[in-house]
Amino acid sequence: MSDYVDLFDSAYGNFAATVLEQVRRETFGEDIGQNSWLTDDEYLRFFKWLELKSSSNVLEVACGSGGPALFMARTIGCHILGIDNNENGIATASKIAQEQGLDSQVRFQLADASQPLPFEDELFDSIVCIDAINHFPNRSRVLAEWHRVLKPDGRILFTDPIVVTGLLSNEEIAVRSSIGFFLFAPVGADEKLLKEAGFELIRCEDVTENKVEVSRRWHDARAKWRDDLLKIEGEKTFEGLQQFLSVVSTLSSERRLSRFVFVAHRAT
Repeated sequence: MSDYVDLFDSAYGNFAATVLEQVRRETFGEDIGQNSWLTDDEYLRFFKWLELKSSSNVLEVACGSGGPALFMARTIGCHILGIDNNENGIATASKIAQEQGLDSQVRFQLADASQPLPFEDELFDSIVCIDAINHFPNRSRVLAEWHRVLKPDGRILFTDPIVVTGLLSNEEIAVRSSIGFFLFAPVGADEKLLKEAGFELIRCEDVTENKVEVSRRWHDARAKWRDDLLKIEGEKTFEGLQQFLSVVSTLSSERRLSRFVFVAHRAT
């Protein structure tokens, strides 16, 4: 079985390292500070589906080191609150927001999104969560909280990157979940839970191809910069992440684990 591999503390704590900036550029094309399967062109498409405006008040769940939230703010002009339970991520995000002069428009807060959210009812116009809902143990409770803090007829958008669409071995599951807690969902589970939480589904689309391309490029970029990454990560973490990305690439390209995006609105 696979041991735990430190992806998030390493990536967020060393965010500004030159080699990680280079790896992000080679992985994503446009480096917006992401640490997921998201690309800038995909996120721009998501903005349209959320119907974001400059007046929108957005909650980003699992914001990481803040790059996508800051990209959203620069692109749309809306106000965003990003939450994450990783202290390194929140510290890095807050620092970058201040450096970019966006700290009055984008705020970041340490919070565990798997627990009741520390916000009043009907506060946000939109909620976005990219490639992270699979890390929360109780999805029903998470969606219920999103429903509570969302304004009537507000929209949510999340990607679920590990929808089970084929056969998986125990070793593949172990490596795929080696970076932390994972909740694997069968086809149809997200739609069912959304309905039970009081949401009406607007869109469900297979976006696995992004994960296929990003995981391959990420693995190859890291291999190219191996010597520099070893100085930051050490051999165990480096090799563990390479194995993780290799398995992600295989399972997604063979469509045995797929990635879907869901857009829904709070029924009034």
